[in-house]
Amino acid sequence: MYTHCGTHIDALNHFGYHGVIFNGYKAADHIGSRHWDVAGVNKQPPIVARGVLLDVAGLHGVDILPPSYGIGSEDLKKCLQHQKTELRPGDVVMVRTGRMRAWPDVAGYMNNTPGINRDGAEALAKAGAIVVGSDTFCLEQMPTADPENWQVVHTYLLAEAGVPIMEIVDLEELAAEKFYEFVFFGAGLRLRGATGAPMRPVAMPIRR
Repeated sequence: MYTHCGTHIDALNHFGYHGVIFNGYKAADHIGSRHWDVAGVNKQPPIVARGVLLDVAGLHGVDILPPSYGIGSEDLKKCLQHQKTELRPGDVVMVRTGRMRAWPDVAGYMNNTPGINRDGAEALAKAGAIVVGSDTFCLEQMPTADPENWQVVHTYLLAEAGVPIMEIVDLEELAAEKFYEFVFFGAGLRLRGATGAPMRPVAMPIRR
């Protein structure tokens, strides 16, 4: 099966700029005959951290955000205020657009996805997020607003900020229960040199 199908994590070698990925590794130097020898999903350790759900669809009172809706820093700020929660360094952040409700309709789920834009991605990375995920197949607003960069959020988070990405995460039950803070843990398959791998994440209540 394809390494990026179903709920999965994107490793830091998934995207870069002009043949260079995070930490300055060059594709010309680090891709062998079968796989990358650096920054692959096999280098991603299991994740155990505080998780935060940002239900942006819920903020706007809709089941699904409109096609190609861009989630920026202002939306994220309002969502945190609406939910009475906060972001802390070391958080795993999940952004709900509601697109999972269109599953398994291929066009309804895949085409012109709402998602975070570059501004939103920067806000999350600078707040200290260690992983950013969503319920869409590409995390970000599509099509991109930048005519020169097909996926501005992927390139920024992976190649500049060093923040892995999770995609196709079912957030519907968490949103229905207003489960905005939780213990997150998950581990992807350790596929040597791969740019991504399936992951089965788990959210558990935080005991206070």
